[in-house]
Amino acid sequence: MASAATVDEYIAGFPPEVAERLQRIRTLIVDAVAAESGSAPEEKMRYGIAAIMLGGRYALHFAGWKKHIGLYPVPVLTAPLDDEIAPYRSEKDSVVFPHSSEVPYDLIGRVAREIAAQRGPAKD
Repeated sequence: MASAATVDEYIAGFPPEVAERLQRIRTLIVDAVAAESGSAPEEKMRYGIAAIMLGGRYALHFAGWKKHIGLYPVPVLTAPLDDEIAPYRSEKDSVVFPHSSEVPYDLIGRVAREIAAQRGPAKD
């Protein structure tokens, strides 16, 4: 199977339940980046997974896998947010949300907002 050329194609390639989760996560990230930048972000495929861009560089990547959905990279965040995301960390800057569990969408939205603020343009 050929690699997806767009984020829409990428998401459509998953079973419906996973695609729905990916779409909700995508919306949360896009909304966070748009709020930080003041405009709709560019979405693209990078390294075979979906990426939401901010200011010409990535804000966050998200990916569907057989057993989980991952967000990359997720740097150290401010407390208490970093403590909340800690149970989902699988590597230094990766977090995973198993398909066997409820997805913490509110937490993902807050993480996306903080990352967008960290990577966004400096405020006056």
